[in-house]
Amino acid sequence: MDFMHYWQISDMVTKTLFFLLLILSIVSWVTGIVRVIQSRKLAATVADDLREQITAKQPELAGCDAAQRRLVTEQTLLKHIGRYRFASERGLPILGTTAAIAPFIGLFGTVWGIFHALHNIGMTGQAGLGQVAGPVGEALIMTGLGIAVAIPAVVFYNLSVRINRRVMYHANDRAHDLLATSAKQVATNSRPSTVTATQVTKDQQIAQRDAPHATHYRSSAPSQG
Repeated sequence: MDFMHYWQISDMVTKTLFFLLLILSIVSWVTGIVRVIQSRKLAATVADDLREQITAKQPELAGCDAAQRRLVTEQTLLKHIGRYRFASERGLPILGTTAAIAPFIGLFGTVWGIFHALHNIGMTGQAGLGQVAGPVGEALIMTGLGIAVAIPAVVFYNLSVRINRRVMYHANDRAHDLLATSAKQVATNSRPSTVTATQVTKDQQIAQRDAPHATHYRSSAPSQG
């Protein structure tokens, strides 16, 4: 089958569908390559970036109590994890849409091409096998083009989703580590104040216990002169 011959006998609808599939193919390839590269980069840097964000937040939490420090730390981690998820999912709707509609666009082009070919055969009055097989076979090119556009989009989509799951795993794992480290720091910082308060209470109890003995000693001591 000669593609140029098929292009010459095809009508405006078929040519429009062909250009639509071509645009979808170019967009899906560019989006897929960029998405995979950015997702791999994000997976490699997400843990360190979370740690830097929490470290930069520590000076603002110097005067807060344990509950406030934990709440602020959790909200900061959730905010940045949400940003990472949003950044990692950019372009996925394009890949998913292309993978879903490209075969149907190709199928529609095939149906339209067969209808166009049969209409031409009916107009000429020649209904032999040679006159039918050629145009119908050429119309099936659109189905092949639709499948050829959809397959790379599906591959890029699944690969990107797999990498994004690894991004979220690293982000959540580092977030739990940072929360545990923050809790340990709060406990360490609050321990001296607890010891000091306990010691003051013990000193007060000792002073109250020794107060009657001191009073008795002063009253029984002989006065001078």
